[in-house]
Amino acid sequence: MLIVKAFDLKFKYRKYIETRDEPKFDGLPDPAPFNRDDLYEVLPMLGAVMDRLGTADGEVLHLLEDLLNEMPRCIVSREEVYEYLYRMAEENLA
Repeated sequence: MLIVKAFDLKFKYRKYIETRDEPKFDGLPDPAPFNRDDLYEVLPMLGAVMDRLGTADGEVLHLLEDLLNEMPRCIVSREEVYEYLYRMAEENLA
C-alpha cells in the first residue's frame, strides 16, 4: 500500500494522540466511524484510495484532500468515505 506522509498533504490535520494506536482503515468492509479531522485517520484512507486509483501523483492526493473537505457530513463510516473518495476522484480524473 502507498504510504502517505503528513508532509505530502496540502492541509494540516489535528493529531488525536488518544486514538493514535487504535486500528485504522485497511480495507473493506470497515463500518467504523471516520474522523476526517484526525491525521492518523486521514493518512491511511488517502493511501488506500491512491492505491485503488493506481497513482502516486501529488496532484491526485491534493484532489482527494479537497474532496474529503467538501464531502457531505452524512458520510460517516470508513467504507462510505473510501467509496465516496474513489468514485469522486474517478469522475474528476476522467
